[in-house]
Amino acid sequence: MARMTAARAAVEILKREGVSDAFGVPGAAINPFYAALRAAGGIHHTLARHVEGASHMAEGYTRTRPGNIGVCIGTSGPAGTDMITGLYSAIGDSIPILCITGQAPTAVIHKEDFQAVDIASIARPVTKMAVTVLEAAQVPGVFQQAFHLMRSGRPGPVLVDLPVDVQLTEIEFDPETYEPLPVYKPAATRAQIDKAIGLLNSSERPLIVAGGGVINADAAELLVEFAELTGTPVVPTLMGWGVLPDDHELNAGMVGLQTSHRHGNATFLESDFVLGIGNRWANRHTGRLDVYTAGRTFVHVDIEPTQIGKIFAPDYGITSDAKAALELFVAAARELKAAGRLPDRSEWAAAAQEKRARLQRRTHFDDIPIKPQRVYEEMNKVFGPETRYVSTIGLSQIAGAQMLHVFKPRHWINCGQAGPLGWTVPAALGVAKADPEAPVVALSGDYDFQFLIEELAVGAQHRIPYIHVLVNNAYLGLIRQAQRAFEIDFQVNLEFENINSPELGVYGVDHVKVAEGLGCKAIRVTDPNELGAAFEQARKLAAEYRVPVVVEAILERVTNISMSTTNDISQVVEFEEIATEPEHAPTSIRTLKV
Repeated sequence: MARMTAARAAVEILKREGVSDAFGVPGAAINPFYAALRAAGGIHHTLARHVEGASHMAEGYTRTRPGNIGVCIGTSGPAGTDMITGLYSAIGDSIPILCITGQAPTAVIHKEDFQAVDIASIARPVTKMAVTVLEAAQVPGVFQQAFHLMRSGRPGPVLVDLPVDVQLTEIEFDPETYEPLPVYKPAATRAQIDKAIGLLNSSERPLIVAGGGVINADAAELLVEFAELTGTPVVPTLMGWGVLPDDHELNAGMVGLQTSHRHGNATFLESDFVLGIGNRWANRHTGRLDVYTAGRTFVHVDIEPTQIGKIFAPDYGITSDAKAALELFVAAARELKAAGRLPDRSEWAAAAQEKRARLQRRTHFDDIPIKPQRVYEEMNKVFGPETRYVSTIGLSQIAGAQMLHVFKPRHWINCGQAGPLGWTVPAALGVAKADPEAPVVALSGDYDFQFLIEELAVGAQHRIPYIHVLVNNAYLGLIRQAQRAFEIDFQVNLEFENINSPELGVYGVDHVKVAEGLGCKAIRVTDPNELGAAFEQARKLAAEYRVPVVVEAILERVTNISMSTTNDISQVVEFEEIATEPEHAPTSIRTLKV
């Protein structure tokens, strides 16, 4: 048997579980693991500037490609607590990441030793497993179980906490004979699928709601095939955006209170049957449940049994991995089509596309300061279907989801449930690290951008290029808009006159100087007619210098983005002008039908 430290055994297991990249920050209590990482080779490490940033890099890395598991590493105490936000974001969106922390020696963990904290107890509510390993011989089994849990059932994160003496203890371990544990995923039966299709076929105006579980299962092609076989329009959720191309004839648009389309909500409200696959009926998608469910039959397919009926009771529920279910859905639909037993849905599908042509939001404005809608219009013109967009929360993300176009799975990478500010910069670095050949474009408001802005230096140091579109109105725009209900505008304004950059007026932080100071390139745009050229220039700079490039658009201070103010998807308020002429929305998927 081979003899090695427990830390070295852990590294060898990472490699055999398919890990090739890790993100983290070393420290005294995790240095034995870093020594093993260096000695073993085979895993590229990216040094973050903040440990929370490392956790979001791991998230972005996982979300980019099927099978990826991002790994983030930190020392004891505050390093672990810093990563809690990343773990919360990961479990909320069913994203597997592995968090490895150092810990004080086992003999003094409970003696208030320096930076000793019970991180396993802190992390347990936001992980599938969180454990402090007290016996070195258990390290291989714990890591084996960690990967098994991350991949099995509903995917999610795991934290493994390693006391420094455990890391240094030698154990017997043979890497050559190590094998990952089999992954468990529940699968639908044919009888369940036949019942679900029977309910679909008995409806007149059915829809498929495709959630992030379809993308997590790498089942987008099956989803599209099933939709095409049955002629059923598809509503992607925010986490499922890209499951079929935005320009597909069966794409009915997104539904919800905020990240939704006018035509998407209108089509949904006319439906009489909904098949949800890999979705969780998130409240910003459904709004008021009485409005969302009225007059509709629901079938819900989800990998997690306790998700069925959690938000509302469907008429029929199936516990299944999305891919396993869709394989059966496709097989059943093929048989029914061959037998001529599938209803003709062409009229219903055409009606959804007719709404897409009529119900549009205006994007073309020539105002100075720039209206945000124009930014997304110019992004549509410059950034093509291969672009991987990355965003977190705020009016910038909501408007982006309403106006941008996505054509492939994993090309809209968004933390949907947690939505932590600061997520976008490190997540974009993780995405770019996972797919160095793809154009990566991040989207932030000024406040999100400022939260973990130091991570830009990671992109400069490690030569990780991407483009960051920063829409700056010097406001917490989403919170300001929410405060309208309270008739206040309180503690949400970020403006000040920067004594070092008087040319900014009241826009405060000079993001161009900060980005340049962190080793990146930056362009500021104040005229909407210069946005396209700035985006093109950013692409050239990113390619030439291999660093992040920030394009800052100086926006009008106040814009109210379309959303419901009553928690009702039938009552979305259009605060700005809607499109009434084709030139008002020149990059819309369908030319405006007046």
